[in-house]
Amino acid sequence: MRVPLSWLREYVDLPATETGRDVQAKLISAGLEVETVEPLGADLKGPLVVGQVLTIEELTEFKKPIRFCTVAVGTANGTGEPQEIVCGARNFAVGDKVVVVLPGAVLPGNFAIAARKTYGKTSHGMICSGDELGMGDDGSGGIIVLPPEVEVGTDAIELLQLVDEVLDIAVTPDRGYALSMRGVARETAIAYGLPLRDPALLDVPAPNAFGYPVQVSDPMGCDRFTARTVTGLDPDAQSPIWLRRRLQKAGMRPISLAVDITNYVMLELGQPLHAYDRGRVQGTIGVRRAEQGEKLTTLDGVKRTLNAEDLVITDDRGPIGLAGVMGGANTEIDDTEGTTTEVVVEAAHFDAISIARTARRHKLASEASKRFERGVDPQAASAAAQRTVDLLVLLAGGTADAGVTEVITPSAPHTITIPANHPDKVAGVDYGRETVVRRLQQVGCDVYGQDELIVTVPSWRPDLTDPNDLAEEVIRLEGYENLPSTLPKPPAGLGLTDRQRLHRRVGRALAGAGYVESPNYPFMGEQVLDQFGLADDDPNRKVVKLVNPLSDEEPALRTTLLPGLLQALRRNDGRGSHDLALFETGLVFHPRAELRIAGRLPVDRRPTDEEIASLTAALPVQPRHAAVVLAGAREQAGWWGKGRPADWADAIEAARILAREAGTELLVRSGQYGPWHPGRCAELSVAVDGTRRVVGHAGELHPRVLKALGLPARTCAMELDLDALEEASSGHPKGPKISTFPVATQDVALVVDKAVPHADVEAALREGAGELLESIRLFDEYESEQLGGDRKSLAYALRFRADDRTLTVDEASAARDAAVALATERTGAVLRGA
Repeated sequence: MRVPLSWLREYVDLPATETGRDVQAKLISAGLEVETVEPLGADLKGPLVVGQVLTIEELTEFKKPIRFCTVAVGTANGTGEPQEIVCGARNFAVGDKVVVVLPGAVLPGNFAIAARKTYGKTSHGMICSGDELGMGDDGSGGIIVLPPEVEVGTDAIELLQLVDEVLDIAVTPDRGYALSMRGVARETAIAYGLPLRDPALLDVPAPNAFGYPVQVSDPMGCDRFTARTVTGLDPDAQSPIWLRRRLQKAGMRPISLAVDITNYVMLELGQPLHAYDRGRVQGTIGVRRAEQGEKLTTLDGVKRTLNAEDLVITDDRGPIGLAGVMGGANTEIDDTEGTTTEVVVEAAHFDAISIARTARRHKLASEASKRFERGVDPQAASAAAQRTVDLLVLLAGGTADAGVTEVITPSAPHTITIPANHPDKVAGVDYGRETVVRRLQQVGCDVYGQDELIVTVPSWRPDLTDPNDLAEEVIRLEGYENLPSTLPKPPAGLGLTDRQRLHRRVGRALAGAGYVESPNYPFMGEQVLDQFGLADDDPNRKVVKLVNPLSDEEPALRTTLLPGLLQALRRNDGRGSHDLALFETGLVFHPRAELRIAGRLPVDRRPTDEEIASLTAALPVQPRHAAVVLAGAREQAGWWGKGRPADWADAIEAARILAREAGTELLVRSGQYGPWHPGRCAELSVAVDGTRRVVGHAGELHPRVLKALGLPARTCAMELDLDALEEASSGHPKGPKISTFPVATQDVALVVDKAVPHADVEAALREGAGELLESIRLFDEYESEQLGGDRKSLAYALRFRADDRTLTVDEASAARDAAVALATERTGAVLRGA
């Protein structure tokens, strides 16, 4: 909302010395976000006067049309003689009144004006356009042509109100009243402790049976509709300078008198209005929901297909406007042919949610919809219609019809019961009852009661719905800067949960292993699950969809971390970073089998355990996952060697890192799932209560997935469920015991069927070796024709060590033999060479 300071002074008698910066500071202290104060005409210097074009000589010897003009400027040039000026514009004629800047003046942008020779003539000044004066777009597209009644020689700086200050306010969704001069003026009056001249306090005639017929079929969508008629309008009447300038300063383009008046009243009172050409409206004006598939061409020239939830304005032919958003072209006031002499003025109040959804559905945000969806004062409709009628009569020479139409759905004012000391408790400051009552009355509330206050909320503040909203009003008007700074005192003995500690350990471990954290938004589109090749019954295909997503392409909450990570990898690879190792830890979301509605938690006390449990039960299941993606070189090449590309083994090692941090054993088997290459995918599982539970997968991604997502060749990935990993752990990981006795190493090579997983062989060796085994490592895998086409050799290095003695050869050999025996029993392994 752009607020010209000169306009604001009409409603509040601000001290003459107050600048825009001073008002900005006051409004910010009151809670409004005043982003900037724009000084208009600060670098403008006269003489800038009204002139009248006397003669025009067309200079035709140049590539573009040039005119040599003589312009009367009165005594502004010191001689009284006509001023000779060269001009290239074509939208003025002899006898027109124009704005002339004389030599010695300075225009915005530090553009100094002096007499200069150009196109074979000497130009003593300029005939100005709106852009050259910093006025913005006035709709003329060229030189400013003034009304004929303006006197020659008049100071154009004052006439055009070129010097002013404009406050640019970022209005938050809960403060729709601030999208009007009336609302900002009320806040200014409160901030300065001055009286407000409310522009909505007008004498409005009572409704009668002679007004234009209106039928409201949806009283929930439209609870108030006021219609007034003005006849006998001068079709050639133009908006006066003051009206056009106020619209320009507020960021709107002047169009025509009737439209400019409705826009002006909207800016003044905050009530959107619409003016229909009465001669183009057929029959009764109605308000109803659209029929599915109905068509309407709006004022922007777009033919729109309506939805059954859209609220529309109709006549006997059908829709003539999208209620609260934009009017229809079939009843538009014709400002080109100048044939409109009778108008019907609409001032209505529409349901905020309905208008917001319609505007988003049709991607049609307008000044009207912006106000309706934030909340408009329903009581201001009659005053806004009256103000519009008054201006049409005053500026267009019209006559107001005696008929007044008002269709109103009765509703009681909203009341809130609040303890008088509630703002004190919220802010931790002793305001006292008198201060609370005074501040609430300043914002327009009616307050009754002593210890328990009954507060009637004003019609222009639909955002005030509960006691905490009222407390906020008291606190902000008393000044947020006056609140004391106090640190909360948490109870002793509380710290991070085990889940939080694991999350932090995992992040540190992956960062230490060379991975870079890449947090992503928790949204995804379901099409990526098709690109991953997931089965139709895969649990990850059951997603939680958002009612109002940030992006239509990603309407669901993620069930896997990989889409975001792979998108980040692709983006970085496309920008020249080809050697990548990224990781993320975060929540994924799965719908519950039973849908529950979340309750509203209290804010005046800590929720009980039952309330928190009830809220948690209504939320999706949210396990924490960890994932990594790799591409390019894992080890860089240099003078020390050739380097090494990232492969499936690195992804598996990342999973082992996480398992070590969780203090659990990770079982790695060959697997096949979704986006991974079927021959280079590892299934990751842990033992929970004696059963094996799959917690994730790791390996190289499928070439089909790489092509679909535009990823580098041989990209690898890993994802596992951290919560499941924590559940399988034996508690906090313990540091290893350091033995001072030497290690005894025994190598063993076992021949097994190719179908036997290495993990099964290793598990059997580990269990059979007993407590003397310190570590086991697979250091060779061998296949040959001598072993047989369906056999392979696995060579392991077993390290034995005791805590209290040096092991003998016989002890180490016995442990090795026991390990081999159990492996033979479970997997059919045979000692190679035996």
